[in-house]
Amino acid sequence: MPLSERWSDAALERVVQQRIVPALSAQGFCWLDGVLGEATGGAVLEQVRRMHASGALKGGQLMRSAPGVKRSAVRGDQIAWVCGEERGCEAVNVLLQLIDRLVSSAAKRLDKGISHRSKAMVACYPGGGAGYVKHVDNPNSDGRCITCIYYLNKNWNANDDGGVLRIFPEGKPYVADIEPLFDRLLLFWSDRRNPHEVQPSYATRYAITVWYFDSQERAEAKRRCRERTDSENSNSSE
Repeated sequence: MPLSERWSDAALERVVQQRIVPALSAQGFCWLDGVLGEATGGAVLEQVRRMHASGALKGGQLMRSAPGVKRSAVRGDQIAWVCGEERGCEAVNVLLQLIDRLVSSAAKRLDKGISHRSKAMVACYPGGGAGYVKHVDNPNSDGRCITCIYYLNKNWNANDDGGVLRIFPEGKPYVADIEPLFDRLLLFWSDRRNPHEVQPSYATRYAITVWYFDSQERAEAKRRCRERTDSENSNSSE
């Protein structure tokens, strides 16, 4: 089925209304399988593989870490940031446009003031036990509201390959294990409701992540940042 038919306006609204909104409201996360289909999803995978082969992916950075702690002990991914309009990212752009439509529709139903998103983070865990320790994407109200991760791993066997994303939903008596299967899209709240980890990967694991911002919280975060900068500049000039 062509992507335009698979994701007609009516089909998209059904998925948002019947799947995404109820799941985010009840449990804080949701995943969809078969999002792009074999042809388009395969084209995204091929473009990501080319980026990886070209050396475009670099070690992911840490916001902060304890002295003496190696980055690779916390996160073992290699990443690149793209907007989707770069040459060689045409299929990635198709994916981003679809996620934009899904999140825009869901945000309206959830009464969230989402106005923009980050660039896309293309990530590779190169195997060898690479993972990402338990963390929260937005622990300090930086504006990130919804995390969306699209997985690109064909024939993935979590028993052998690992790489499961484990969510620890706040206040819930269970964990949620999400296997990074090809053409799967995961959405979850970015704040402290969803601590999560990427368990050690023993095969090359690809994913694309975007974060959608709550406009009010983001504006407040920028205001706090400006105030800190002004205060530091004032102190340094005294």
